[in-house]
Amino acid sequence: MAAPEIADKRPAVLELEPGTYWWCACGRSKNQPWCDGSHKGGEFSPKEVVIEEKRRAALCQCKQSGNGAFCDGTHKTL
Repeated sequence: MAAPEIADKRPAVLELEPGTYWWCACGRSKNQPWCDGSHKGGEFSPKEVVIEEKRRAALCQCKQSGNGAFCDGTHKTL
């Protein structure tokens, strides 16, 4: 399996409203950290992120997090 592209070596810190979002897992989206369909024809699929209540979140943009769409600090080692 190929590795995803690193979109950025820092998380996207966002205020998220309740709802369903689609996080880019391939790193190719021009709308980081969200999917724009750039993965089509590749090995990666976007990951569903469900936010139950308004919150601030650090979303992974290096695509290496062990915590799915949420940053776990892995970008610091790249």
